[in-house]
Formats: sequence, C-alpha cells, structure tokens
Amino acid sequence: MDHIETRELRYFVAVSEELHFGRAAERLGIAQPPLSRAIRQLEHRLDVRLLDRNRRGVALTYAGTVLLREARAALDTVEAAVRRTRRAGNPQRPLALATKAGASHETLRRLLDAVATAPDAAPIDVILCEVGEQAGLLRSGHADAALMHHPFDDLAGFDTEALYVEGQVALLPASHPLASRDRITLAEAQNVPDLPIARWPRLDGSYPDGPGPKVGTQSQLAQLVALGKTLLVIPASSRAWQWPEHVAVPVVDAPDVTTVIAWPTSSRSQAVAALVRTASALYGTTLPVPTG
Repeated sequence: MDHIETRELRYFVAVSEELHFGRAAERLGIAQPPLSRAIRQLEHRLDVRLLDRNRRGVALTYAGTVLLREARAALDTVEAAVRRTRRAGNPQRPLALATKAGASHETLRRLLDAVATAPDAAPIDVILCEVGEQAGLLRSGHADAALMHHPFDDLAGFDTEALYVEGQVALLPASHPLASRDRITLAEAQNVPDLPIARWPRLDGSYPDGPGPKVGTQSQLAQLVALGKTLLVIPASSRAWQWPEHVAVPVVDAPDVTTVIAWPTSSRSQAVAALVRTASALYGTTLPVPTG
C-alpha cells in the first residue's frame, strides 16, 4: 500500500468533521474539486469506502470512523513531534512543567526552589491547568513533564517517578455539621443527603451518574462548596487552595493517592532527566506527605 500523506489525513479529518465538502474546502482554504479528488484517491488506495455521499450530505462509514480516530491521533503525534523538535533545538529554553492549579502546591514550591539553586538546571515554566489536562499537554508536546496523581490521572504512555503517597480529605462547607468531625468514612462522604458529591468528567469527557453538580474547574468547585451545594473528596495536599468557608476533614478509609512526576516515554531530554532526579531527591524513598 502507498504511504498516506499528512495532507490527505488533514483533508479527510476536515470533511469528516464538517460532513460537507464545501465547508471543509473553505476551512482548508482550497477549492472543492481537488478536495473531492483527494478523498476519492485516498479511498482508492485504501481500497475501502470512507464516506457515504447522497443528496442529504455526507456520512462516515464504519471504516471512515476508524480512520477519523486514527487520523486525529496521527496528526496530533506529528504536531507534537514538531513542537518537541523545535523545543529541543533551543537548549536555553525553559522546561514546561504542567500541574493542576491548586494541587501539589508544596511539592511545586519545593521543586522550583531546588531547581533555582541547582547548577546548570534548566529554568521552569509552570503551566497551571484544570483536572485531567496534564496528559494532553504532555502528548501534544506543550509540556515536557507534569505533576500527576495516581490513580486519578491518565498515565498511559508516560514514564513516572513516585514522589509521595498521601491520604484524602473531604472538602466541606464550614457551616455543615460534618465539618466539626475529626474524621469521616468514605461511605459517609458519599452519602450526605444535603451535600451530593461533585462530579468531575471522566477521561473520555463523560460524567458519572449521580445527583451532584457537574464541575470542570477548581474555581467552580470552590464556590459550590462554599455555597453549601456540594462536597468533594480530594488528596490532602490540595487543601492549599481551600477558602475560609471550607473545612477539610480526613477520610480515613479513602484510597491513598500517589503524586508522581511524569514525562513522555519517548523523551531523551537530559534537562527532563535532571528535573526528575531533582524531584526524586526531594522526597527520597520514604515518601513523606507534604503538609501543604
């Protein structure tokens, strides 16, 4: 089979997303006839029908659905390779470190302080993101490394170094009766009638079932907790971002959370390797829990 060009994949993705050759051609900045020819040639070389065409428009076949998924992944990989190559060509550039805003705050502070005093260490640009976004930043080449949490974050395709293990707390409105407790169980946290637990999106973007509000950002969650609308069970170190209207109560039987530093398995960056060694040296093998 002949090799497929990235140009053809971009054409196919545009048609698949627009489901209209005219709109796809306008999006790509080309005329419609060459776009139609390119898609027909792609189907001929693959020996499959990718699109069903009729008077009502365009629809993906099953084979087209498969190619759309694979084409998006392939184009993302190519774009990430370009970004990493450009970044590697500038040895003076800072390393980009991604982390959830408000999470691992003490770890981040200690790591930045250690890097600042290490001889010949690359400077760090911090990318503060929302829950679950570190993996995408690493895969796209926008970040070189990330602070992430097992078992919550998507670590597929990354090398990791465990830094520390910690318990979890329930973040509650300060006015709620449970806020006066020294500790609660996970079952208690998950079954508070007037405080349904907040729902974060899964890795595929869907939300778990339940009565709790859907949240996508730390700021949304913080305000909903302060208003007495929800609670959340989170790693203990995430208390660094809690408001005065919040109280964090330890959840004694919640699963432990491991904070890791992660980087793409394909990375050969000496600067990333030095950053990982610095992060690991901060905690050694005893895995202490920061008090953040």
